[in-house]
Amino acid sequence: MRALFALLALIGPALIAGCTPYIPVKDDFGTSALAPAGDIPPEFAEFNVYDPGVNRLLADQICATPYQLLEEKTLGAAPGRLVQARGRCVTHIPLYGP
Repeated sequence: MRALFALLALIGPALIAGCTPYIPVKDDFGTSALAPAGDIPPEFAEFNVYDPGVNRLLADQICATPYQLLEEKTLGAAPGRLVQARGRCVTHIPLYGP
């Protein structure tokens, strides 16, 4: 009886995991930053930090592996421009294993 219990304890989780449906995963994410454009009033220039390099910084902080840029587009904003980037973290490939 104990052997049967031990066998069920080992095989049970594998059988249950085999019955789970496929769960789709969206592995990309977006970041956005403000970029200067044209004549910016001084009250906005003091308040906002205009630096499109913030997108890369945010992505590097989120990813444990290198960041892969998929798309970057510029949107109109008042004042300035909005730079929107979409990318994903590169899939980790182990150095050894099966």
